[in-house]
Amino acid sequence: MASRTTDAKQDTAQARAAAASGSTFSPLRHPSFRLLWIASLASNTGIWVQNTGAGWLMTSLAPSPIMVSLVQTASMLPIFLLALPAGAIADILDRRRHLIMAQSWMCIMGALLCVLTALHMIGPWGLLAITFSIGIGSAMNSPAWQATTPELVPRSDLTQAIVLNSIGFNIARSIGPALGGFIIGLAGTQAAFAFNAVCFLVLIMALVAWKREAPRSRLPKEHFLSAMRAGMRFVGASPLMRTIILRSVVYVFFSAAVWGLLPLLVRHRLGLGPEAYGLLLGAMGVGAVCGGLAMTRLRRMMGPNGMVFMATLLSVAALIMLGLARHWSLAGAGMLFYGASWIIATSTMQAQAQMIAPAWVRARAIGIYQLSFNGMLALGATLAGWLGGAVGVHWALLGSGIGGLVAGVAVRALRLEGPAAREAPTGSIPEPEAPAPELAGLLARDRGRVLEGVRYRIDPADRTAFLAAMADLRQVRMRSGALWWRLYEDVAHPEFWAEFWAVESWTEHLREMDRLEPEDRAIIARAAALHRGDTPPKASRYIAQDPLIAQGRHS
Repeated sequence: MASRTTDAKQDTAQARAAAASGSTFSPLRHPSFRLLWIASLASNTGIWVQNTGAGWLMTSLAPSPIMVSLVQTASMLPIFLLALPAGAIADILDRRRHLIMAQSWMCIMGALLCVLTALHMIGPWGLLAITFSIGIGSAMNSPAWQATTPELVPRSDLTQAIVLNSIGFNIARSIGPALGGFIIGLAGTQAAFAFNAVCFLVLIMALVAWKREAPRSRLPKEHFLSAMRAGMRFVGASPLMRTIILRSVVYVFFSAAVWGLLPLLVRHRLGLGPEAYGLLLGAMGVGAVCGGLAMTRLRRMMGPNGMVFMATLLSVAALIMLGLARHWSLAGAGMLFYGASWIIATSTMQAQAQMIAPAWVRARAIGIYQLSFNGMLALGATLAGWLGGAVGVHWALLGSGIGGLVAGVAVRALRLEGPAAREAPTGSIPEPEAPAPELAGLLARDRGRVLEGVRYRIDPADRTAFLAAMADLRQVRMRSGALWWRLYEDVAHPEFWAEFWAVESWTEHLREMDRLEPEDRAIIARAAALHRGDTPPKASRYIAQDPLIAQGRHS
């Protein structure tokens, strides 16, 4: 099993210990986190007022199920398209400035939507276009925002901070839609859009006031495309991260029916107005806050796997209740269940994702997670809207509930935690010789791939243990930046083995060494401890050369 699984196990143990000794609100004792949490509460409230206004406006401009569901798709699709580039940019650039630019863009787009609506110059496709533009800002903002949380609190408070962020988001969800419904009823949808633009300013001012200490590195910043490739390699070589993503997309695909169909359920099946729509979304927020407050206790009782499966069952119950609802009371109860389900499932999986991603790749890993999550949310909402138009809103909700139950049971065995950490052997890891002085100029130009290798002598009795250790080591090399990795056995002398892997450049090789976590080094040491010989395993590095160029240089 890969090293991140053991890291995740240790982190989960720390999180449970912290949960036992602290409260959900303990991260608020840290001033920077408190400042940004309060400001984000205001900003998120404005976003939910805007979402309520956009969904309701579309029921007037183009009241078909597919067009209403496309409002949700337009807001989520940019995150699917831009999450990975946004994560790479957030890991390369100063995150504070990046966040300020993203919030400023959303503020401008929100103000534009307000003006066009007030002048009666907005149509259904224009509404979708501006909603998509606001979604672009959200896509650029989200990975950087999530990756910032570990900078604001110590690791012992990280899980509670993630949960508290979700609670804040859902407090906004409980206040925002209800507030949006009343604002629409009193002053029209343009007033809801204006409120959202003003709320963005609150978070912008808090970000300006935040005095961030940016981490320093002796190496140059990563290139954009290289950074994206490194993020994808990290996730691809992290089995636990892949499991978290799979469990997340399975949950959200069926749960997305609520986002796509709720406006139509309220307006046509229940025969209610925007105030009731806002109150039902507010009921969801109340359920989410209650679920968030219960998460500390639930984490101690059942762990991440049990929490996500319980949340799946709550979501199924909510979808069935909404599908059967002909009165606001049953729909309200369903939204309470749905809100609790949403925060428990999404916060648990997001916390696990943040725990296993090291700082150097955190925004990219979270970006890939959010790409998968929001892409499936957009797809699920769109398909639910199509299904609602084909067979009716209530049948679409019931079908989503049944599908969610079947899928949730099918993936339940995929665990969100790794196995208990094995005791790591003590010892050094193979170290290559220093570069030759005559190659200093070539290395400084940072051109050409670097081939790395380590040679081992293994007792035949240790063959099985060595192969298992090398399977773990392969994951370490790939996560740290290797383009490929291979293990070779000497055909004449089966006791001799060699592993080889390549990285993009000399600078990437130096980054590779910096990226190794303590558990990664323990896995390397575990493989090296199986070596038998008078000298340690021999490590070497080779830089790619063009024969003609190299010949001209030395002639």
